[in-house]
This record gives sequence, C-alpha cells and structure tokens, in this order.
Amino acid sequence: MRSHLLNDTTAEQYRRSVTEGVERVAAKLGATRRPFTGVTVDALAPRIERIDLDRPLHDTTAVLDELEEVYLRDAIYFHHPRYLAHLNCPVVIPAVLGEAVLSAVNSSLDTWDQSAGGTLIERRLIDWTAARIGLGENADGVFTSGGTQSNLQALLLAREEAKTDTLAKLRVFASEVSHFSVKKSAKLLGLGQDAVVPIPVDHDKRMQTVALARELERCRKDGLVPMAVVATAGTTDFGSIDPLPEIAELCAQYGTWLHVDAAYGCGLLASLKYRDRIDGIERADSVTVDYHKSFFQPVSSSAVLVRDASTLRHATYHAEYLNPRRMVTERIPNQVDKSLQTTRRFDALKLWMTLRVMGADGIGELFDQVCDLASDGWRMLAADPRFDVVVEPTLSTLVFRHIPAAVTDPAEIDRANLYARKALFASGDAVVAGTKVGGRHYLKFTLLNPETTTADIAAVLDLIAGHAEQYLGDSLDRAS
Repeated sequence: MRSHLLNDTTAEQYRRSVTEGVERVAAKLGATRRPFTGVTVDALAPRIERIDLDRPLHDTTAVLDELEEVYLRDAIYFHHPRYLAHLNCPVVIPAVLGEAVLSAVNSSLDTWDQSAGGTLIERRLIDWTAARIGLGENADGVFTSGGTQSNLQALLLAREEAKTDTLAKLRVFASEVSHFSVKKSAKLLGLGQDAVVPIPVDHDKRMQTVALARELERCRKDGLVPMAVVATAGTTDFGSIDPLPEIAELCAQYGTWLHVDAAYGCGLLASLKYRDRIDGIERADSVTVDYHKSFFQPVSSSAVLVRDASTLRHATYHAEYLNPRRMVTERIPNQVDKSLQTTRRFDALKLWMTLRVMGADGIGELFDQVCDLASDGWRMLAADPRFDVVVEPTLSTLVFRHIPAAVTDPAEIDRANLYARKALFASGDAVVAGTKVGGRHYLKFTLLNPETTTADIAAVLDLIAGHAEQYLGDSLDRAS
C-alpha cells in the first residue's frame, strides 16, 4: 500500500493519475450542454448504496469510471451559463491550478513550521485586501472556511470588546434580510434568544437607518449594550447594500462595533466601475469577504479582516506543542494565533495565483460584467408583463415571479412559481433559486457567470413561464 503514498518514488504515478482525472473533468466540461441532468434522489441513491467500500477496485481508471457513474455525470455544473441559482461562481483556471498545487503539497497554515512561505503569502493577501477596503495600517485578518465562519469570528471579537460582563445585555443589530449566520453566531456565542434585533429595510432592501437609530437609542435607554451592528454589502436574496456611511456614523455615535458582511459584495473591491457602491466600508471594525463568491475562486476561499489587529487576541490560545507563548517574542508568525481553526488549508494560494496571472483588474472586469448583465435582466423583466420584479439590482441578483394573466389568487400564483422552479430543475435545462418576499414565493437569478447572456436570461424566463402555465392549465383541468 506504500505505493499510493505521494513522495519522491511515486511522483510519476502521481502525474499519470492526476492527468487522467483532469482529462476526465476537461472532457466532461467540454461536453456539458445543460447545468444538470435532472437525476432524482431516488434514482441516484441506489447507485451509491450498491458500492461496497470494503472492496476497493485497485485501479485508478476503474475508479474514475465509477466516479463518472455516481458523480461526474449528474453533478451540477456552475460553469454552465444557465446555472442561475445560488452564490456559486464559475472558477478561473489559475485558481484551479493553485488548488492542485496546495492539495499535493498539503501545507497546514496554522504554524510557520508547517507552511513557511504559505504563511507569508496568506499574510500578504490579507494586507492587500485590507488596503483595498481602506482599513488602515493597523489592520489584520485571517483566511476562513467561508462567510459563516468569518461572521462568527467577527461577532466573537465584538462580544469580547463590549463593555459588559453580562451576556444577556448584549444586542446585535442587523437588517431583516441579513444572512442567517448572524443569528446562528449569536446562538453559538451564548447570547440570548432576542440578542439579534432585526432592522426593517426600505423598498430597495437596504437597512433603514432611521429605524436603526431608534433601536440603538431604545437599547441604551433600556440599560442594554449595543454590541455590534452588522451591515450587509450584498444581501443573499437581493444583492442590496446597506447605507454604510450612515450606519458608520451611528456606530461611532453609540460606540458600537461595525461589522460589514461583504461576503457577496466584496467583488466591488476589484471593480473598475462600481467601487463607490461600497463607500463607507473603510470605517468598519471588521469585514467578511468571500473570494469564492465574487472573485471567481473555488470553495473555500474567505477571510475576516479587522481594523485593529490587537482585537484578534480574543481568538488566541497557546499550546506548548504548537504555538507556545515564547514564539510571540521570537516573532515567529503563527496564523493559528488569529484563527478559530487549527489545521487549515492553504486556500490563499488560489487567490495568489489568480492575482499573479490575471491581476485585480481582470477579476473586477468579470464582476462588472455580471453586474451589467443583471441591469440588462432587470430591464427585461420590468418590460415583461408576465413577471413582477422586486428591486433594481445593485449587484447581480434578480428576484421576480411569474404573474399569470388570468389568475388573481396569490396562493395559486405561489404554487405555479414553485412548480415552475421544480420542473425546470427536473428538466436540467436551467437551475434557478427561490425565496419569499412578503410571505409570497418568488424566483431568483444569481448571476455570477460572465458567459451568461441576455439571450440565456430570455430563454430561461420563457421556460419558467411555460412551466407555470402548464401547471395552471393542468390545475384547471383537474378542477373541471
């Protein structure tokens, strides 16, 4: 079995095996004509259950053949221009190359003696991102597994910086359309059930600062502690960006930690056209960025940035076998001193490779294209009497629903839209997401693929309308 260990004696076998796998994936990408095959759970599960994991095939080609059957054939391919559902981007080739390198070398980014140059590359990218945000010379941060972990760590730091020993007094303020990880983080941090105060949004799905000011004042009068305000730069459902300058002013007035969840909107940091849409982010105490959303990176690639590097001490624990305190005085850069994780992949390499090959402007150009596409899609929807579109996009998300001409019952319209989404997914012709607005069911395009065109959007809208109308026709037939 030693023949399977990657080392100097098996380097050629490694080359052959990885090349064969890459060729399989490349062939699949080249031949994919739909984002999904439409396979069902009931059809796919038995194939996987039949495999006896205690009886290996002992042959890479045979395993790849099997993988084609249980995974590659029916995977959902985000690179396809009619994958329009969630915040999953197509990835750039330099980042995939970085993924191959980091997986083989397998550095762990917790300590210097496990990563060496990897530590310095990650730190350089943190400095680069902090400079793009404008956090100042004392900024710092660390790569994370994703936006949920980044938000959790930011709120941990805010909790520890709050001036109270009573957790039940702490309050976190976030818009009513903020990410669910804010509430999850509050629970994990031991805050009370009512710790997260939802702030109403305006017509454009942006936090109402008048309402925020009112709640902050109420918090102070009630003897509670406004621990943090979470402003969102790119909400998951709408791509809306809260009014960051006004929120920053309120946080300064009330001495409240400002966290900006820019997991989605961080692509604007590289934008050539729309950077001003996140003006005010430079005043944040902490920022979440997800490179694997809008920097076209493979999962996972995320980071949490802080204005004051000293606040990261709240995540620091020392272990004699790993990062003893003496290493601090010796100025040995151990990233575990800043992270909630211990063993951690060298995910920063993917972004490093991307910047060194494409440059920040290349990333920004791609993100600008999907923002422009969303604007075109919004105009298309606004002019189409078959659809109701919720809000003009700030980033690259469109929320809408089909409105049948002859149907007035909102519940029946809901059912038609739910059916259309499911039928479209089952067909494999396109993949779209869904959400609720005002208690009603809506559909959602999350446009993160620069290869998607307005023709693709128009074609998918026709498919949605066709499925919805088919449902309504069948419903009328059943009723009669």
